[in-house]
Amino acid sequence: MNQQQNKTNNGDKKGVKKPNKFGLLNSITIGLLILFMISGLYSMIVDKKTSTVKITLSELVKDIGAGNVTSVTVKGDSLLAEYNDEKKTIKETNKETDSSVTETFARYGLTPEKLNAVKINVEGPSGFMYWFVQIAPFLAPLLFLGLIIWFLTRQVKGAGMQAFTFGQSKARITMPDDQKQKVTFKDVAGAKEAKQELAEIVDFLKNPKKFLEIGAVIPKGILLMGAPGTGKTLLARAVAGEAGVAFFAISGSEFVEMFVGVGASRVRDLFKMAKQNAPAIIFVDEIDAVGRVRGTGVGGGNDEREQTLNQILVEMDGFEPNEKVIVMAATNRPDVLDPALLRPGRFDRRVTIDLPDRNDREEILKIHSTKKPFAEDVVLRVIAERTPGFSGADLYSLMNEGAILAARENRTKISQYDLIRAIEKVMLGPERKSHLLSKKEKEITAYHEAGHALVSSVLPYADPVHKISIISRGRAAGYTLHLPLEDRKLQSKKEFLDDIAVSLGGYVVEKMMFNDVTTGPSNDLQVSTALARDMVTKYGMSEKIGVLALESSGGRALFGKGVEDKDYSEKVSADIDSEVARIMQESYKKAEDAVIKYKPALDAVAKRLIEIENLERDEYESIIVAHGIQPKKKEEIV
Repeated sequence: MNQQQNKTNNGDKKGVKKPNKFGLLNSITIGLLILFMISGLYSMIVDKKTSTVKITLSELVKDIGAGNVTSVTVKGDSLLAEYNDEKKTIKETNKETDSSVTETFARYGLTPEKLNAVKINVEGPSGFMYWFVQIAPFLAPLLFLGLIIWFLTRQVKGAGMQAFTFGQSKARITMPDDQKQKVTFKDVAGAKEAKQELAEIVDFLKNPKKFLEIGAVIPKGILLMGAPGTGKTLLARAVAGEAGVAFFAISGSEFVEMFVGVGASRVRDLFKMAKQNAPAIIFVDEIDAVGRVRGTGVGGGNDEREQTLNQILVEMDGFEPNEKVIVMAATNRPDVLDPALLRPGRFDRRVTIDLPDRNDREEILKIHSTKKPFAEDVVLRVIAERTPGFSGADLYSLMNEGAILAARENRTKISQYDLIRAIEKVMLGPERKSHLLSKKEKEITAYHEAGHALVSSVLPYADPVHKISIISRGRAAGYTLHLPLEDRKLQSKKEFLDDIAVSLGGYVVEKMMFNDVTTGPSNDLQVSTALARDMVTKYGMSEKIGVLALESSGGRALFGKGVEDKDYSEKVSADIDSEVARIMQESYKKAEDAVIKYKPALDAVAKRLIEIENLERDEYESIIVAHGIQPKKKEEIV
């Protein structure tokens, strides 16, 4: 399934804005800054005056009589006298308040002839600046208080609005005319059967009359089931894009809140919005977060999750019909859903989406490569063959990692080598070149991986080897890459037994070559033992236990670990342990016989690994052919 990165589209429905913890503090800080700015501006205006010298009125009269003054400017009770010296000095004094300027000068004995020689100007107190200077000392504090009150009111209003919108739905809306977010079936590769099932939903939304006239009722709920990354969300968006209807997307966890009733309120609000925009599709991702089986006793009688689930059940098939609102949901755990969700009338159509096969993987890679410049040596068919078990999301990550590797080396095109390296990076993690092994550790790792590869090449039902490496990736000191010749849906008992023997190949070689065992095979032992136990308890592949399934695939979680409810006796439990031990011992003997028989080939592969660290399939097969081991032939599959 093609996995594109889902872009979030909030549409017309805005989410609830989170309150700012420091809103009040920020408001006070902004208010103080504004006050300082006003005070600074006022100071600049008031202080912007021509520098003057203070003198007495008698000194001014004396200077006028001596002819040293050219003009006198009257500003209220102040007199500004301009002298006729080179600096044009201005001196200031005050006149008598109960008389005019001429009367004041006459009282001080200044003759009219001397006074007529001086130019007298009178400036009245008028204009904006005068009044601003007068009012500013009183206006600035009032403005500051007004700003503080405005900010506080805004904060209180925001908190009040949040309280009113707490129960509203947080669904992301994609409208039919939004071409940027539109996805169709052309953007989805693979999943042919799933698209055929969903095409009926598209046809109903486009032409409901055809179905209604014949008495057919389209399913109200479609449950998309599949492994993570297989494209469930993308298929739901493609249905809405093909039908040209509104698409409301929400996660199941967004319904669950601490307060009882909030989830149910959001469900009601979501369906109300969908009805207003009908025909519409509601998509609930990870519905198992809210749709688990009720009555478990967790949360008490007012369990918020159960109340939310009850509201979903009523909205889907309750008292009010919703013919033009279709509910789609996705989960990778359909076994934990409440039976009421799965009954006819609710999620009565269930669509399973499998991992893509080789042809589907090639189509997915083509879709993800539309905007990527490739070199001439890129063959996507080869990449599809080397990625069995990859989901659409894994393939998207593979193509992205290949582009990153090319860009990191300052190349403008992506080569086949970049994509091959990207496969290993997605499967195992990045190379840890700084994780240097000592000479002894390098030798142990080389023989360990050579043991896996040799046993895999000798046993008839094991997968062929594609690459061996002793360069650390992720948590592994080295790795052997096994890939099947073709995609398999079923696996036989013989294949399981050979897989266990291959897993024990490294352990066998370490014990045989170095007469000691390291911590390297720990994961191999865990995987092989778990597989042997599943053969006995789940798949009925033990003659002693017989055709019984003794352990389920699920279980309860306790302190982070799985806990199984055992429905069998202690004797049966002992028989299971005995059978698991027998399978492990027989597989160990099988791997040991292969290593002893072809020890020269083991030495040759290990020494070559120590020398070059990476061994590709062609060179590895040339080494084992020289020692009498015929590699598995690749079958041509149409």
